[in-house]
Amino acid sequence: MRRLLKKWGIHQPDEMEQAIRFRAQRNAYRFLITMLLAWSLYEGYQADSHRSRVNPLPCALFAAAVLIQMLSQSIMARNAVKDDVDSYETGPLTGLILWGCAAVSLVAVAVAAAAFMCIKI
Repeated sequence: MRRLLKKWGIHQPDEMEQAIRFRAQRNAYRFLITMLLAWSLYEGYQADSHRSRVNPLPCALFAAAVLIQMLSQSIMARNAVKDDVDSYETGPLTGLILWGCAAVSLVAVAVAAAAFMCIKI
């Protein structure tokens, strides 16, 4: 099996390849977040200027991407320092408050988008 994977060019990346992949993924993520933000602002402008319905898809995708990024970042930080007693990263209260605020704001955005779609201005 290893010979077949090696023949196809699939192998365990070394540190340099991992760093290159990480930078490429970071650049792709930044590009996608920027485009989702621009799309959300454009849709909001179109809905406001033409008095049409709001398209909630770009806003929902943007909010979900940011929420997932925050969640994965806090989980990775927590896992990195979970055995360290001097670290402040292991406190559950701050994370709980942040995730509660993020979840409430995401629900508020969804409700506002549904309200704007149902009520024609």
